[in-house]
Amino acid sequence: MFAAIYCVLFGYVGAVGLSFMQFTNMNSMRNLFIIGVSLFLGISIPEYFFRFTMGAQHGPAHTRAGWFNDLINTIFSSPPTVGFIISVVLDNTLDVRNAAKDRGMPWWARFRTFRGDSRNEEFYNLPFNLNRFFPPS
Repeated sequence: MFAAIYCVLFGYVGAVGLSFMQFTNMNSMRNLFIIGVSLFLGISIPEYFFRFTMGAQHGPAHTRAGWFNDLINTIFSSPPTVGFIISVVLDNTLDVRNAAKDRGMPWWARFRTFRGDSRNEEFYNLPFNLNRFFPPS
């Protein structure tokens, strides 16, 4: 029972994460490159760290500073973390000036300020009409 609930909730979390890609241009080679490289390296780098650790009995980061070894080996052994780091670096360095529309930035611009969109007031409304005492900025 618990495993079934976990599988369903994991599916929902994954779907919500992927739903943010609806605001990007998925016909852009730049975006497809970022997604592909992030997924590939997010799987490959942690697998390399795992296999290296099994063979050498220590991680690829092997210096005299034990805390540094633990930090680097832990970060790069996590597939979601590696994929996130790679995608953020690529998204913010590959042709940023000309790619704002492909990145979905214009859609999110109206939600940066509270008064930017009529839906903001309804969504961020406090319960029990507490907006009278704590007005939004």
